Amino acid sequence: MTDRHFALFDTAIGICGIEWGPRGINGVQLPIGSRDKTLARIRQHRGDIAEAEPTAEVKAAIDRIVDLLAGKPDDLLDIALDLDGVPAFNRGVYAIARTIPPGQTMTYGDIAKKLGGVELARDVGQALGRNPCPIVVPCHRVLAAGNKPGGFSARGGVSTKLKMLAIEGALVNHTPSLFD
Repeated sequence: MTDRHFALFDTAIGICGIEWGPRGINGVQLPIGSRDKTLARIRQHRGDIAEAEPTAEVKAAIDRIVDLLAGKPDDLLDIALDLDGVPAFNRGVYAIARTIPPGQTMTYGDIAKKLGGVELARDVGQALGRNPCPIVVPCHRVLAAGNKPGGFSARGGVSTKLKMLAIEGALVNHTPSLFD
């Protein structure tokens, strides 16, 4: 029997999932089309995890995520995360990203400098691409040089990132391409 659970919930951008254990949130799944697809992705990544009624703390986190994605600013900084098993470098990247307020952005290079040098920017991008808790760790608020969107590994890619930033009122230097 596992002590990790998940729940699905509706947001302004679609059906999301949240995973938790005894020490906090350990995963957030952004929408990938339908409830069934979101559920399948959670099972693909977490195996035989049990769906459950959220605890009071998890329910509060869900409500705040829903509100944030509906345009109500919230940094979600005080939501407890359980990042056990996540490499120390990635945890450092996530800790810095969590300090970016809604409506604001930072670049991969800005985070890299805080971690020791701009040459770590690519590593910062890779860590954010592996972010297990998007939204709570707001990787969508991290941009490429020149405040360009850069990449985004969630379904919908850069369009999803831009939609999330627009909800928060952030300004991004973006010229649409054929791939948006």
